[in-house]
Amino acid sequence: MSLWSLWREDLRAHDGLALEQGFWALAVHRFGNWRMGIRSKLLRAPFSIAYKLLYRVVEWTCGVSLPYTVKVGRRVRIWHHGGMILHAETIGDDVMIRQNTTFGVVRTNHNFELPVICDGADIGVGAVILGAVRVGKNAVIGANAVVLNDVPDDAVAVGVPAKVVKYRHERPERTYTP
Repeated sequence: MSLWSLWREDLRAHDGLALEQGFWALAVHRFGNWRMGIRSKLLRAPFSIAYKLLYRVVEWTCGVSLPYTVKVGRRVRIWHHGGMILHAETIGDDVMIRQNTTFGVVRTNHNFELPVICDGADIGVGAVILGAVRVGKNAVIGANAVVLNDVPDDAVAVGVPAKVVKYRHERPERTYTP
């Protein structure tokens, strides 16, 4: 997909609100990836300078740190802004992320152990996802949960440390009442 197409899709994912801070964070992220496609370092240099400046502007004004090295899928929605450190290995398609969220390393000297956020995950306010963990497809991470272990597909995980409390598509048990 072209950079323009990704920007248009990101804008639609943010309800067409061009002033949404999440949209700007994704737009700068996508620009950072696009510039890496320029083979000549000399031709890429001005775009790299522009990216680094824009990255800092977004970080300072929107409170969102999303480096270009994170593989971000399509239709990702960053619902709110502020206090967001999104250093993951990948963030899948159709992921919802809310404010004060942290994805990153669990401790120093483990800089390459980053989370994988799968398609359709819904990350709650203040969630912390650390280390080489996998948040499964369509999983829900509750507000202020601290995820240190893998979360299965369709699971709802809450608490500190996060534990799976149910699955999204479970049907409640029915009791027969005459």
